[in-house]
Amino acid sequence: MGKLATHAAIGLLWLLHWLPLRWLAALGWGLGGLLHRVAGSRRRVALRNVELCFPDMAAPAREALVREHFGWLGRSLLERGLLWFASAERLQRLMRIEGNIKLSEQVDRPVMWLMPHFVGLDWIGPALMLNQSRPGASIYQRQSNPVVDDRLRHARSRFGVTKLVDRHEGVRSVLRHIRDGYSFLNLPDMDFGPKDSAFIPFFGVPANTLLAPAKIAQTMKMVVQPVVVTMLPKGEGILVRAHDPLPGYPSGDLEADARHFHQWLEARILENPAQYFWVHKRFKTRPPGEPSLYAR
Repeated sequence: MGKLATHAAIGLLWLLHWLPLRWLAALGWGLGGLLHRVAGSRRRVALRNVELCFPDMAAPAREALVREHFGWLGRSLLERGLLWFASAERLQRLMRIEGNIKLSEQVDRPVMWLMPHFVGLDWIGPALMLNQSRPGASIYQRQSNPVVDDRLRHARSRFGVTKLVDRHEGVRSVLRHIRDGYSFLNLPDMDFGPKDSAFIPFFGVPANTLLAPAKIAQTMKMVVQPVVVTMLPKGEGILVRAHDPLPGYPSGDLEADARHFHQWLEARILENPAQYFWVHKRFKTRPPGEPSLYAR
């Protein structure tokens, strides 16, 4: 997307963010229906992921789940305008917080927030930064479009001190910020290749999984608290649930910790399967000698 088109898209998000959430939700659902029709490659990825994770689900049910997923995905794209431009007061009114969002202020150890990839993920940053005082640090994937990159960086630091660590800087920068008193916002459930990873079952399918979350938590003696966002239907708001810390995590066994987290995450996905981020190639990296699971 060129610079002019990018500015136009951002301007449209600014205009749309003034709408009531129920109107924005309806428009987002329509956008999701359009994306389901035109984004063939991502639709196929989502269908394949759902087929792999729910092999006993009938094909029509899988297709319906993916259509619903694109509806939520469309909503999440338009609601970026709220996250980028709406006031703190409005965002607070739209969010419903459950659980102990202030845990990092109540413990004498640093906190790692595990944030799995549900479609409303970007609401977690404002929820945390507006409801507790500890600064946060997270790993950031630089965007190829510099206008989008600048907007995302600005948006993620609007409501508090948030250090964005470029993924290419490595883990040392993250550890330095944790030592300086920052909590760590960690996205643990994507496939970043075989380095520092292991194949851990995810809904019974070996999934290339980073071992770094448990390793960092063990090294820095961190409390690990998962946070999950659920987008409520018909513009009723956003539910941000700060879960209890994972018991026995980290355990000292990195692969056992990864299995523990996957089991916990599978249970959360089953609570609201259409809102998990199925368009990501979660099973892209395969064990040596195994063929691609996404080959057409």
